Amino acid sequence: MRVTSTDIQNNFGKYLKFAEAGEEIIVTRNGKDVATLNAIAGAGLSMLREKAASYHGGGEWVSYQEFLELTETSEQRYELIDGIVYNLASPSFKHQLAINELHGTFYNWFKGKPCTPLTSPLDITLEKEDNNTCVVQPDLVVICDKDRIDANGKYKGTPQLVVEVLSPSTRSKDMIKKLDLYSVCGVKEYWIIDPMKALVIVYTLEDGNIADMTVFSNTGDAHVTSQLYPGLQVSIQDLIA
Repeated sequence: MRVTSTDIQNNFGKYLKFAEAGEEIIVTRNGKDVATLNAIAGAGLSMLREKAASYHGGGEWVSYQEFLELTETSEQRYELIDGIVYNLASPSFKHQLAINELHGTFYNWFKGKPCTPLTSPLDITLEKEDNNTCVVQPDLVVICDKDRIDANGKYKGTPQLVVEVLSPSTRSKDMIKKLDLYSVCGVKEYWIIDPMKALVIVYTLEDGNIADMTVFSNTGDAHVTSQLYPGLQVSIQDLIA
């Protein structure tokens, strides 16, 4: 991001934290770039990039307010889960094909119904517990509480159904951290699409627990079916082709 030298002088602590979170701060004077502010390797906040193999890290807890300040001035995409900031990598071609196929099916099925399917990037703000506000960008969500969209177009409700497409770098986060987050926060159904293993896992969530789990594999003319929305189904072959 680019900021003026005056702004840096007046808000140095703020921009230092942005630098610690992985942002490159370019300082300008009279419209010209004159300096950069970068973090020393290993000295940053609890911020992990999706290309990293592990999601366990030290560092200080990042608050929801700090996360908002970071994302409001950044062109990158982030998630905040349990005080850790994740820098989202660009999705692969196959990943996007799966989401396009899924959204097309969902769009046609939900057309004229009260609920609406939406795809990333869309911030979903979830209150896990006191002082633990999480922000995620699922690959696809189905929302029914449109009254939870505020005046700024931000959604702060709970999706009924969430879908994530796994990649090697997001597997642990999607299968462990997000499963816990969605179950605790009231999501009713969670689909995990695993292109590498050619299968889809559908979790039915109730009262913070896993009530049921169904694994759909790519055999014959197999379809993924929703327990929450009877009649909603998608061909697995179309999702992992």
